[in-house]
Amino acid sequence: MATLEKQFAARLVAWQRQFGRHGLPWQVSDPYKVWLSEIMLQQTQVATVLGYYPRFLARFPDLATLAAAPVDDVLALWSGLGYYTRARNLHKAAQMVMQEFGGAFPQQRADIERLPGVGRSTAAAIAAFAFGQRETILDGNVKRVLARCFGVEGYPGDKAVETGMWQLAERLTPAAAADMQAYTQGLMDLGATVCTRSKPACTACPMLDGCVAANSGRTAELPQRKPRKAVPQRETVMLLALYQGQVLLQRRPPSGIWGGLLSLPEFDSTLAVDDWLAANADGELLPAWPEMVHVFTHFRLTITPQPVQLQSLAGSACHDDGWQWLPLAEAVDAGVPAPVRKLLLQAQGLR
Repeated sequence: MATLEKQFAARLVAWQRQFGRHGLPWQVSDPYKVWLSEIMLQQTQVATVLGYYPRFLARFPDLATLAAAPVDDVLALWSGLGYYTRARNLHKAAQMVMQEFGGAFPQQRADIERLPGVGRSTAAAIAAFAFGQRETILDGNVKRVLARCFGVEGYPGDKAVETGMWQLAERLTPAAAADMQAYTQGLMDLGATVCTRSKPACTACPMLDGCVAANSGRTAELPQRKPRKAVPQRETVMLLALYQGQVLLQRRPPSGIWGGLLSLPEFDSTLAVDDWLAANADGELLPAWPEMVHVFTHFRLTITPQPVQLQSLAGSACHDDGWQWLPLAEAVDAGVPAPVRKLLLQAQGLR
């Protein structure tokens, strides 16, 4: 193991330069583009980000444009990418750079880490890629690589285990600034393309001869997984109120799931929708659509879409604070959650 520690960086840099990923659109020195990609890649696969990244840059080509844009425009382009707090933090961070750093993206990890939505590992990756700084990353892929290569026991989410991994990662980081970009990218590439969660391609790994997990038949055991808990189940009824080609939407609170996005108003039951309709609006309750399930990180949400065809907009409940009417075509392109967009597209098809 001591031998692998000494050779780890040199092996990884050589492997990355020959076999790693090259030509990704964010493999540039522009810190704005690097930062944007790192935020998008948090908990999201490269293949998915490749579809969003160019569209986002076309609308927000630089920090100043992003900072000056309405947050609704940012959320609209982020729609479907998930974890919408990232988009709101991205907007806040752009404004912070403009106000506190004079529009120049900070170069030191400690300063980058002050930006909303940027943690230690993300800040380190930005500093390494954009500025060649000697900084250490430790995301999920890296934890898996280190746990297997060096036989790290325990669940990496436990504080003591994670602290030990940070110390190991620091020891492995090369001293030469010229190697930082290849080394950092190599860690990401090795975890994403070779040392994968299931069915790792061990024969293609530059660490094979010294890897504890590969040589002890423990690749399926390491890193140790968090004890599983039952996934909580939640239910909601979404009101799909339609009137002359328009749909009723409601702005969600800034915190919580789908924070800040426009969504369909929610009720506890279809009976509650019927009561709302009887008390506040002139319209017809249509048959509920089939349930749809949306899976979040920590729970499963079962959605019952309840369409209502309104005859007028006289009811006071249709004008509550945060509620607004939008044409269906416009609503589909607004900043709405992915399952809501599916329902709106389905509603369009029925017109």
